[in-house]
Amino acid sequence: MDEPGKLRRGPLIVIETDSRLAITGWSRRAAQVFETDPAAAVGRDLAEVLPLAGPADWRSLLTDADDDEPRVWSIRRPEGPLAFEAWAQIDRDAEGRPLGVTLYGHDATARLAREARLALESTLLTAIKDNLEIVMWAIDEQGLFLYQDGKALRTAGIEPHQFVGQSMLEIYKDVGHNELIMRGLAGESIRTPTAETHGVHWDTYYMPVDGAPGEARLIGVSLDVSEVKRGELEMRAKLELIERQQEVIRELATPLIEVWDGVLTMPIVGLVDTARTAEIMDSLLQGITQTRARFAILDLTGVEVVDTGTASHLIRMIQAVRLLGAEGILTGIHPLIAQTIVALGVDLTHVAVYAKLRDALKHCIRVGRQARPA
Repeated sequence: MDEPGKLRRGPLIVIETDSRLAITGWSRRAAQVFETDPAAAVGRDLAEVLPLAGPADWRSLLTDADDDEPRVWSIRRPEGPLAFEAWAQIDRDAEGRPLGVTLYGHDATARLAREARLALESTLLTAIKDNLEIVMWAIDEQGLFLYQDGKALRTAGIEPHQFVGQSMLEIYKDVGHNELIMRGLAGESIRTPTAETHGVHWDTYYMPVDGAPGEARLIGVSLDVSEVKRGELEMRAKLELIERQQEVIRELATPLIEVWDGVLTMPIVGLVDTARTAEIMDSLLQGITQTRARFAILDLTGVEVVDTGTASHLIRMIQAVRLLGAEGILTGIHPLIAQTIVALGVDLTHVAVYAKLRDALKHCIRVGRQARPA
């Protein structure tokens, strides 16, 4: 059987040299990979046909050959280095002197590049899970944990891979995401609503992958968002406090005071715009309804300026008071407000207007006495 011939025709690169490393044998696969015919290779120095990149030297074969592990030789080529992974065997004479070297190898360029890429991805993955507040996990088609690791596990008091072999659907059934997990296993990418487990708030991303039975079918990344959640709760509490304070301020800014039986007074202070006028009207009308007041005094002493729209609202407020069976009275009108009302051409002949609150109160008492039956 022609074993050397079979090797030279087989899928491996086979290169034979003499003791000076001149090529004596060049397989068909060597010709294909290195794009050099046997006629152009045989007889030439190995270093000439396959120049090495870097400090490596083919002459080390004469002393380092016969190792059980292959060695990768970087062959210099115009389109980029080629990784030649080969086992070397020294042929010796009876006295142990090297007669030549035989190399058995293959082109490992693509494989080594892929391994380097995977190694880099592994390094990136390790850096991410060890430094960010996340948990990375994977489950199979039955929902069993295959992997579970990440820095945030320590925050949750969980050991890495603690739940491997257990069902995610059972462990976290109380969270209420089992339907989402099943949709993820069915191939749907999902971001879950924030959920709290192990004392930590999590945002989780489900990423389905193709896998054979028993392999990963759903990969998840769970982010610890507890700090963000606390910030949201604190912000919500502050907003609620601000809203309560604003409500108190609004009530203090437009207090409704019952100064006499059936007489309500609302002193108004500060800037009065259209929005605030609507609040004043609502508070005033509700107060009249609740107390069954006969008179409602709007004291504008603390207001210096109103716009034309607000002046119209004040007049309509007096008209609304009249519709509830009470009398609306204006007091303390500032000269600028009086000019605005006049400019609008508003008819105040049926509205009681007094300079001071005391005068308006006297009017209410007098009218009230006159209305009493003898």
